[in-house]
Amino acid sequence: MPLLEEIWQSRILTNGGVMLQRFEAALSRYLNVEHITIVSNASLGLVLALREFGITGEVITSPFSFVATSHAIRWAGAEPVFADIDPLTLNLDPASVEARITPKTQAIMAVHCYGAPCDTEGLAEIARKHGLRLIYDAAHAFGVRKAGKPLVAEGDLSILSFHATKVFHSFEGGAIISPTREMKLRLDRLANFGIEDEVTVSSTGLNTKMSELHAAMGLAMLPKVDEIIEARDQVAGRYWSGLSQVQGLRCLCPPGQKGHNSYAFPILVGPEYPMPRDALYHRLREHNIYARRYFYPLISDMPMYQMLPSAAPAGLPIARRSAERILCLPLYPDLDRVAQDKIIRVVADPCH
Repeated sequence: MPLLEEIWQSRILTNGGVMLQRFEAALSRYLNVEHITIVSNASLGLVLALREFGITGEVITSPFSFVATSHAIRWAGAEPVFADIDPLTLNLDPASVEARITPKTQAIMAVHCYGAPCDTEGLAEIARKHGLRLIYDAAHAFGVRKAGKPLVAEGDLSILSFHATKVFHSFEGGAIISPTREMKLRLDRLANFGIEDEVTVSSTGLNTKMSELHAAMGLAMLPKVDEIIEARDQVAGRYWSGLSQVQGLRCLCPPGQKGHNSYAFPILVGPEYPMPRDALYHRLREHNIYARRYFYPLISDMPMYQMLPSAAPAGLPIARRSAERILCLPLYPDLDRVAQDKIIRVVADPCH
């Protein structure tokens, strides 16, 4: 692999080498954003974002997400407060967010679930009105655009994931999208122990740097990402054609939406369907089909969070109902049509 040979010849394996600099520049061009800080993973990116703003109070967030969202809030020294979600997008409901604001609230951390954009206008208005920071967990949203603009340009900061399960990946990795060069440079320092030069450490930073090897993987993958997204969209389109009319199922992410990335194909299993969600999940397993209950259980039901006042089930009815019904079907670019037809047959008629 030519990129690996370049690394061996440079004798630089990490600490912001030429490969990382090339990767950062290439991502900036692809995403059409100016200021990017590459990090070793998105979880640490979320921690750095909160540290950049000195957030140590309450952060309103979604219980319907991967647990890393709330864990990052805790690791940054703040406390998550859970708000309910919108029944259509399964993203944070701005009205529920506003109802959770207290004098201790310092930030909102919203999640673009399955790459579907949040109500960015509604959340931005609440953040402005109450003087809050607005941070987006955009782990699923690589390349997504809203009204023709990069979704990751919304909010005070957005954090992407380049984990191997994502639409675009570098094995492991992530990025923080900043609005200004000054903020980017501060985040760069935070990602490198707070070091300014060889004798100056100006802040309490972390080691969240990406290695040259991971950057090379990202550079190798980036020219293929449009082709990958197109292939994913075709897979999502076949699911939609086969399942969108099945009674009791609701397909959440219609394919072919301009600017979407077909990260996942989530369905909600309703009471009119022949069996409950968990029964369908196990029926698929019987056919060697590995769907995911993504996200179940709610973060607010996990033992480290369930005693928070905002975790009370009565305050999160839509999130709870969604978690009990959600199922994400297998979706990857080279999913074989024969295999996908089998998945569609089992889901469309699970009793045979």
